[in-house]
Amino acid sequence: MRELSLHILDIIENSLEAGASRVEAEIVEDVGGEYPAHNRLTISITDNGRGMDQQTLQRVGDPFFTTRKTRHVGLGIPLFRAAAQRCNGDLVVTSQWGVGTQVVAHFQWDHIDRAPLGDLKSTLLGVILFHSECDLSYRHRVDGREFAFDTAEMREALGDLSFSHPQVRTWLQEFLDGGYAELYGR
Repeated sequence: MRELSLHILDIIENSLEAGASRVEAEIVEDVGGEYPAHNRLTISITDNGRGMDQQTLQRVGDPFFTTRKTRHVGLGIPLFRAAAQRCNGDLVVTSQWGVGTQVVAHFQWDHIDRAPLGDLKSTLLGVILFHSECDLSYRHRVDGREFAFDTAEMREALGDLSFSHPQVRTWLQEFLDGGYAELYGR
């Protein structure tokens, strides 16, 4: 995949397929600034879906294994792991049946082969609008700056309005635009 946001979307889709009602996504770009830089990009996605048993967890990195009935290959995790390993990093999947799953990918931030984060705003907006049955907690840190939100809190504030209401959708787009502008100091 050309953008890391597509890997993030794929993992969140896996979480939803596993029945998650809550997904927590965190991105940490540790590149310099107010504290010593470690030149790392970390992407972590945790869900409360059904999780995986040990046998499934051991096979999750195999591109010819999938639990889906609609296809015979499962390339998401193997491609995400390969992208991380190409950039002096790795990907770790932990899971417990009946509890949930966590996927954590580490990258060397300035590695020449690291794909860009991509259009995270559109990825997040799509998840929020089209998967309203699941709450998304999102936190993104770039050195000392942070952008975070939780759709459970948003949903409570909205009352009877849905995320797909035209005015709410416009507000969400502006909220994401403003959050990212502050995060990257623009």
